Amino acid sequence: MLPMETLDSLGRHLRDLRISVTDRCNFRCTYCMPKELFGADHAFLPRASLLDFDEIARLARLFAELGVSKLRLTGGEPLVRKDIEKLVARLAPIPGIADISLTTNGSLLTPAKARALADAGLKRITVSLDALDDATFQRMNGVGFPVARVLEAIDNAAAAGLAPVKVNMVVKRGDNASDIEAMAGHFRHTGHILRFIEYMDVGNTNGWRLDEVVAGREIVERIGARWPIEPADPHYRGEVAKRWRYVDGGGEIGIITSVTQPFCRNCTRARLSAEGALYTCLFATRGFDLRALVRSGTDDDALRAQLAAVWHGRSDRYSELRSLQTPLQAGHKIEMSYIGG
Repeated sequence: MLPMETLDSLGRHLRDLRISVTDRCNFRCTYCMPKELFGADHAFLPRASLLDFDEIARLARLFAELGVSKLRLTGGEPLVRKDIEKLVARLAPIPGIADISLTTNGSLLTPAKARALADAGLKRITVSLDALDDATFQRMNGVGFPVARVLEAIDNAAAAGLAPVKVNMVVKRGDNASDIEAMAGHFRHTGHILRFIEYMDVGNTNGWRLDEVVAGREIVERIGARWPIEPADPHYRGEVAKRWRYVDGGGEIGIITSVTQPFCRNCTRARLSAEGALYTCLFATRGFDLRALVRSGTDDDALRAQLAAVWHGRSDRYSELRSLQTPLQAGHKIEMSYIGG
């Protein structure tokens, strides 16, 4: 069937689906899964609670029929999910899906895994790297994982044809803000795209404070003072990162400003958690249980109608309200490790 135009209550299209395939991660990043709260005794979801690959592929197909054309696999750390390339191979042939990407910390992205993902149909990959300074990065990832191995993972992705690689740096004042210029200098002229992300108040465990946010405009000013940059046009409406290119042809960077310059009005993203809950905002306090419908024998027509109804009723604009300093509804926000970034 031809894709539908599915709009929410604010006229925003449904275009992107982010699929968390696991709530587990082998890092303990301070802004996401701090080791003080996600210790050895932390109870992750049991395997039976996770959507299996058949269930994920079915839901992705129905979302595609509602207008989704881009899928991103997230976690937790998606590469800890066994045989993740088999899921990619199930998703790639779905009619209407034009792009499948994956976000990883790079720790398990060996040459063989990168090649398997590319061969299965993965189009793009994003690797997280929060500092070039080894001590800073090891402290932030919480498990002492070295920078050199993440850089190897980026090379592995590029060698497999998953280039340009996007490299995400979450910038937190007092932790890694001093590494902004070093990161920019390293990735200039590599063909990869470094993206700076403002430290966000996702979930309840990262101790977020506004004074620890390094605003996107400060990042632009600091990089521009070293290497002149100029704005670049977005690739498409609703693109999350604001694009800047080096005047000397050294490539481009992206700035994601969900705190200081939110982009809620153009948000086209839905999120599917590892246990099959549908969320319509990264800062959601609750989701809609799709797993129960899938496992109760609900047919495609009824399930598709329910997906559309959830999106039609969507009115989320958390970041815009936060930036307006409007009192926000109190609630237990979903952790980023559960819903995906």
